[in-house]
Amino acid sequence: MFFSKMFIPTLREAPSDADIVSAKLMIRSGMIRKLASGLYEFLPLGLRVLRKIENIIRQEMNAAGGQEVSLPLIFPKDLWLETGRWNVYGKELFRLKDRKDAEFCLAPTAEEAVTDLIRKDIKSYKQLPVMLYQFGTKFRDEIRPRFGVMRSREFLMKDAYSFHADEVDLEKYYKKMFDAYTNICVRCGFKFRAVEASSGAIGGSFSHEFMILADTGEEEIAWCDCGYGANSEKAECFKNEHPKEKAFSIEEIFTPNVCAVKDVAKFLNSSPKKFVKTMIYIADEKPVAVLVRGDHEINEIKLQDLLGASEIMLADERTVISITKAPVGFAGPVGLENIKIVADLSVIEISNAITGANKKDYHVKNVNYKRDYNANIIADIRKVMHGDICPRCKKEELRFSRGIEVGHTFKLGTKYSKSMNATYLDTNGKENLIVMGCYGIGVTRILAATIEQSHDDNGIIWPDNIAPFEVIIIPINYADEKIKEVTEKIYKELSLKGLDILIDDRDERAGIKFKDADLIGIPYRITIGEKNLANGNVELKARRDEKDGVKLLKPEEAISEVIIASQLANDGQD
Repeated sequence: MFFSKMFIPTLREAPSDADIVSAKLMIRSGMIRKLASGLYEFLPLGLRVLRKIENIIRQEMNAAGGQEVSLPLIFPKDLWLETGRWNVYGKELFRLKDRKDAEFCLAPTAEEAVTDLIRKDIKSYKQLPVMLYQFGTKFRDEIRPRFGVMRSREFLMKDAYSFHADEVDLEKYYKKMFDAYTNICVRCGFKFRAVEASSGAIGGSFSHEFMILADTGEEEIAWCDCGYGANSEKAECFKNEHPKEKAFSIEEIFTPNVCAVKDVAKFLNSSPKKFVKTMIYIADEKPVAVLVRGDHEINEIKLQDLLGASEIMLADERTVISITKAPVGFAGPVGLENIKIVADLSVIEISNAITGANKKDYHVKNVNYKRDYNANIIADIRKVMHGDICPRCKKEELRFSRGIEVGHTFKLGTKYSKSMNATYLDTNGKENLIVMGCYGIGVTRILAATIEQSHDDNGIIWPDNIAPFEVIIIPINYADEKIKEVTEKIYKELSLKGLDILIDDRDERAGIKFKDADLIGIPYRITIGEKNLANGNVELKARRDEKDGVKLLKPEEAISEVIIASQLANDGQD
């Protein structure tokens, strides 16, 4: 392939609205162009990378026993009404009508469609298990598309769905898919962690996110060397038990115009750890009082899951006043009536706590659980924080990293089969609900995450097996017959070994060619110039090994070294 014949519109500078490294480098290297907010065109280089990533994923899905299908991009409203997700997805769901006014949505995910497919044809336990997967464009009307293709309104995704006779079979297959996703991340050359996660709008009982470690990651993950890991929405908090202090008499304190925990703590010369913070939430239109320690924050995902609510939000000021008889900032559990109270595990460990008095400008101190107030539910509902102990090994402090989610695996159970009546007959002829698993991975996200994790000041640094080209040959003067002869010899030898080669035959200065090669991130660069060729040598440079610099080698030595290096790189990732 000749550079001069390809559409590779590189840029020296990225547009001002490119907000992260991957977006800047993908635009500068001529991989993508922005059409509109959250919509991107993939150019030849970008598409080559996508297809290589897609092939790695396809190989792992096939090895796990998957069968590839292709589902429509437009789904009828009726299917989504069956599962109740037509309204749950809210404004992120692209909705449209046809000429007959029938309502549809653009696919953000495909649980309903694939469950409908299976329920029509799977009737017996003899047909289970089965796993179907597809590569398809997905659509989500992001309120604020950003980070290039990382959070766009249209993206390429592989989604897979497995169907089983029982939870035991699902558990075995889930492990197989977990291993397949691990293999995908390894083969793409990632530093990553698989962490426990919230299932969100997809639903189900259990899930893992595959997080690529990168400082620019949108999500924070907590992990421990013992093997535990979870995103901040799911991370469990270890319950530290403290010896109880002697309980003193409850006492009301005048705290004029002071309501925030840190301000009251300063006013009373106390610590936020001695406070019980009381927040009023609305969960599915019903109020609930939520208690956490003063230095902790409520994890709304945990709270929503605990309550089994489809929606939760902080109550407005009028609601808070009607429930607590006081302005926002003075709520407390003592004397609260006719409202469910949910307390975090840490709250009941506080002796002689300070909390709001449900009275303007007043707090109370020496508040103790059981004696002065009770809770309907006691559970882990707070956000994990630095200094917390690992909930698994119960020894080491949790460590924290930023991560980019590229894959998510779910144990769906019977969430969709129940609502859509997807059943099978067992060995006794009894009807049972099909048990499901779901496994998604973002192809465009993998591309962007690779760049976020692997780049330098000069451009992208691709792993060998997903680079758009593995080798770029740069003849300093392609019109020179000797240089052309050696270029074509190297090209032929490497091509016969299955490597993708790009020849930069442009009539440009060597410096421009070198900058473009580094920007695009091609793993190996072979430069052929008149001066070195006079001594029978060519230059070989590995993109990832800047410290090793350029090697002067005979053409056959350069060919051999590239082949060996490429094989080692691929063997280490396969």
